[in-house]
Amino acid sequence: MSAPIIPLSLGTWPTPVEPMPRLAAALGLGRDDLFIKRDDLTGLGGGGNKIRKLEWTVAEALANDADTLVTTGAPQSNHARLTAAAAARLGLRAVLVFPGEQGSARSGNLVLDAFLGAEIVFSGVTGQEALADAAAGVCDRLRSEGARPALLPFGGSSVLSARGYVRCAEELTAQVPGLRTVVVALGSGATMAGLVASLGAERTLGVDVGAVDDARRRVESFAVPHAPDVRADALRIDRGHIGAGYASLGKSVEEAMTLSARLEGVVLDPTYTGRAMAGLVAAARRGEIVPGDRTVFLHTGGLPGLFGHTEALAFAEDLHRNG
Repeated sequence: MSAPIIPLSLGTWPTPVEPMPRLAAALGLGRDDLFIKRDDLTGLGGGGNKIRKLEWTVAEALANDADTLVTTGAPQSNHARLTAAAAARLGLRAVLVFPGEQGSARSGNLVLDAFLGAEIVFSGVTGQEALADAAAGVCDRLRSEGARPALLPFGGSSVLSARGYVRCAEELTAQVPGLRTVVVALGSGATMAGLVASLGAERTLGVDVGAVDDARRRVESFAVPHAPDVRADALRIDRGHIGAGYASLGKSVEEAMTLSARLEGVVLDPTYTGRAMAGLVAAARRGEIVPGDRTVFLHTGGLPGLFGHTEALAFAEDLHRNG
């Protein structure tokens, strides 16, 4: 029987919770009803929710004697950036496998990947299955060169890594007594799964960003080992802000990013936290989030991606011109 995985300490815990009174008032809520959980302030590599997951997945890699961390994602992947940061902290090698071909643009997370010393492989393929096969091929190549690679899951999401957000939910319960709803971006699934496992499906609203086709099933599969009663059909998931696709910027996200920045000084990214805030705004307007109930917006980080998002930068230019 294998020894239990003991998580690493890669972040700064607990992350703070802060009130958002001006945004709450704008949404018709009480000024004491809305809070933000600052998982963008986790520390390492620019911060973000992936650090809570990496504390578990990298611990498992080290337990298996890995000296190289390999993972996949989009070129602006926050998980890839933070995998590179964890590798740098621990003296490991990082290899990031991205879809498509290398372009001329170097912005956003790609800049930080370079500073963190990651090797980047553009696989030339598209689609998650083909990308996973490409990453497995990279691992084979590394082994032939004498390295000991560990392939970390897409988005850092697995049953193991969901434990990071079981712990986050425990922090929230202590920080926000009477918590009614946590609103979080739903990408690869383990962040929402950990929250659901601890808080329950009724208190967790996931806003689907369009990162995967089977988000509901993935959340269930990551949560059930921690909370066997979780069922996919009971999950609260808002799919109304995917728009034209994962890389797009919709009107509801533009509004949410602007409200958050101008009312609370909180800058969001267009792919994850901007969509999550759009879901919170929509839920308040539908009456799903109501005055008197305590709601927490989970800021999962990802700000560097804003600077690699063409549509978001164009929208910011329009704001600058038009006021």
